[in-house]
Amino acid sequence: MDEVSRGRAFIGGDEAHHLTRVLRVEAGQKYEIADNRGVWLAEVEQARKDLVTFAVLEELESQPALVEVNVCVALVKFERIELLVEKATELGAARIVLFPAERSEKGLERAAEKRRQRWERIAREASEQSRRSRLPLIELAPALASVLSNEARARVMLDEAPGAPPLLGVLPRDVHASDRVSILAGPEGGWTERERAAIHEAGWRSASLGHTILRTETAVIAALAIIGAWWRANPV
Repeated sequence: MDEVSRGRAFIGGDEAHHLTRVLRVEAGQKYEIADNRGVWLAEVEQARKDLVTFAVLEELESQPALVEVNVCVALVKFERIELLVEKATELGAARIVLFPAERSEKGLERAAEKRRQRWERIAREASEQSRRSRLPLIELAPALASVLSNEARARVMLDEAPGAPPLLGVLPRDVHASDRVSILAGPEGGWTERERAAIHEAGWRSASLGHTILRTETAVIAALAIIGAWWRANPV
């Protein structure tokens, strides 16, 4: 849904085709719709192959604001990024930033821009499924150095190294809806020593998700779930 204006909303293109040909929407049916600003209850006025028109009935109460979580992830194989984007969206990530690390597979950086539109579509579909009112931003950064300056209340590098404290141990004890947490996840081959030094020098703290070695997308999903539970247990 691009925009709700003057009590009307419209969906066209592939999404309209999906609604009419797959979901078989008909005039009179009611749906919750969102335009990346709010959520409304709306009734289908007209359903054609290339256009579905809604009459807006009422604005619905938005979900309570959560702490903003930015996910900074080294490029991995694209099928894994697709899973990461889908689940990170469902778990409430506000921004997903992808960048090439020293051990990222060669060629991924050049091909990533061509996949961005697909990732945005996956995020949109996951937002609809999880009833999010706002889509996450998906960004491509040129290198690790460009994401290390990310400003946040807590900046955490997910770290498989022995001795790293548990993630919950490095998150603030008092949190507010306006707070931001940034998490940093490395590539399949792990960080190089040069990258580790740069990350720590920039003020990011290491945090562990347990004793097993997780794939990049698994680590991000686990971290987002933990942060979501942490926020709900400590709202201010």
